[in-house]
Amino acid sequence: MDNTNSGNAFSNFINNKVLPPIMKFVNTKPVKALQDGMVYALPFIIIGSVFLILSNIPIASVAAAVKASGWSAFFNQAYTVTFGIMSLWAAVGIAYVYVRNEGYEALPAGLTSMATFLLLQTLNIANPLVATMGKAGTGITNAAGKVVMSGADVSSNIDKLPSALRAFVESPVTGVINITWLGGQGMVAAILVGILVGWAYSSMIRAGWKITLPEQVPSSVANQFTAMIPAGVILTGSMLIYAAFSALGNTDVLQFIYKVLQTPLQGLSDSLGGALVIAFLVPFFWFFGVHGGLIMGAITSGLLIPNTFDNAALYHAGKLTVANGAHIVTNEFYNNFINLTGSGITIGLVIFTLFAAKSVQFKTIGKIELVPALFNINEPFLFGLPIVMNPFLAIPFFLTPVIVALSTYLVIYFGIVPPLNGFAAPWTTPAIISGFLIGGWKMAIWQTITLIMSVGIYFPFAKKYDAVLTKQEAEKEAAEAAGDTATN
Repeated sequence: MDNTNSGNAFSNFINNKVLPPIMKFVNTKPVKALQDGMVYALPFIIIGSVFLILSNIPIASVAAAVKASGWSAFFNQAYTVTFGIMSLWAAVGIAYVYVRNEGYEALPAGLTSMATFLLLQTLNIANPLVATMGKAGTGITNAAGKVVMSGADVSSNIDKLPSALRAFVESPVTGVINITWLGGQGMVAAILVGILVGWAYSSMIRAGWKITLPEQVPSSVANQFTAMIPAGVILTGSMLIYAAFSALGNTDVLQFIYKVLQTPLQGLSDSLGGALVIAFLVPFFWFFGVHGGLIMGAITSGLLIPNTFDNAALYHAGKLTVANGAHIVTNEFYNNFINLTGSGITIGLVIFTLFAAKSVQFKTIGKIELVPALFNINEPFLFGLPIVMNPFLAIPFFLTPVIVALSTYLVIYFGIVPPLNGFAAPWTTPAIISGFLIGGWKMAIWQTITLIMSVGIYFPFAKKYDAVLTKQEAEKEAAEAAGDTATN
């Protein structure tokens, strides 16, 4: 009785004290805009991942043939303008969703956010010659990737030029957009820009800062005049901010945010502690009936997706190792390990229902869950078994993703399996297939092992719960039989 009261008290504390402020935060306008706005970047991330694999097929002989044929450059072009500029898509999508949720014409806000995001960066790139020079330089390569002039040779030949000509040749290339800041390194800046532009744009429209044309003017034209004042104010303010950073700090906003905010936050998300916290909180929220995947996805995507991008860049360069800076915890670590076969990694329960369950309830729900589980969906178990608020299954539900996250982190850290390659496999991709796509055959084998771990962890708890259900069903059947006998 005391245990029951303690359990109810804890549940009441979570539901009344812990979850309300969390849900209030998750349902704020900025977080909703972030959650739904990032979705607009996903098609480009997934399509770009395909081009990434095609330009770097994990079979040496095939990869060499593709590169020699010139197709690698074409695939890389497609990758660059999809996955490679995902922060730009995010900046547009977040501002768009923010203003759309406020009930206003949203596309002009998305385009204003894109212009702002570009305006806040320095429009130049380092001269390619700089990276080729010196003993540590890459040298000059031909189309097939063969070095035709070493870094030392490049330096010695440039040094023979007159100083004025040498300075001109080595100066940055201006009047271009640096795509470095349109990829993963600009993601936190893109999120901030999208949210701030969405808020500012909506506030000005709400306050009546707009040009209103006569009713006879077509709405398609009138809407653009409506956007003119908010867009003009935002872009003018952004220009002044850019000028201040350039004059006072000799930098730009995107680089500043990357160094001050994004780098520390990515490091935190990529730590073992970060992985374990994420792995625990997803089932924790679900246990109390709140969508843990959506909550943690909204909070972590802005950091884990850049981790994916960084790994993709290293994979593209043939340098995908932890020693070279590859991240262990990426968005695919979250989707394809922490949430494998659904939140709580409930494949162990599916296996139990197929081969060991005796209760009708377990068998029935298991048959319903079998196909969804293959695509990492487990709501039939969460609410039908149920797992939500079920003390019999709480321990394996919390424990399995934590153990899988811990062990997966360690096998990557110690080089037993390679880091995830940056391929953005959709979260519904079946297990083992997703493992192969995101990390090759070794990762597919490891993913298989994690499925076996789920079976081992869930089995004793499921067996105990199944016995309780079987007993309840037998008692109900006996009671019904006794009732029928009394009636006759």
